[in-house]
Amino acid sequence: MTTLYYFAYGSNMSMARLRQRVPSAEKLGIFALASHELRFDKKGRDGSGKCNALYTGNDSDTVFGTLFSMKADEKPTLDEAESLGVGYGDKTVTVTNATGESFEALTYYALRLDANYQPYDWYLNHVLIGAFETGLPLDYIAKIEAVESKPDPDRSRAATQWAVHD
Repeated sequence: MTTLYYFAYGSNMSMARLRQRVPSAEKLGIFALASHELRFDKKGRDGSGKCNALYTGNDSDTVFGTLFSMKADEKPTLDEAESLGVGYGDKTVTVTNATGESFEALTYYALRLDANYQPYDWYLNHVLIGAFETGLPLDYIAKIEAVESKPDPDRSRAATQWAVHD
């Protein structure tokens, strides 16, 4: 079995959400992606904003997230969930933990951006649950909590997404 390292910074930080997509996922801890900024400007197919790790080139910008190990043969399922080639592209990045340990990992980045999009409340909830599960810095979590969200007009989809954490 080939192992792949995956850096999640959005809704996939939530173990319940990621395990629906990648059953083999194992959390390795908090890692940081330098010179990137967390935004919710990815145009979702459902009319809402999703997370994006935007490359800024600024050394003071950091995206915190969760590093996972997973079976490489599960990547196509994750690619489908992330709409690879349409919603997100993928790339290899170097992420580092607090002790200076670095890994080369797969991550996704948004292909279609619109700063006017807002996340649905259930999506923001996935991100926050993952951030708390991982133990991201509290000041970073506070910035996520400050993101404005909106209710999903599709009540069935919203109910399904809220139920992920029941």
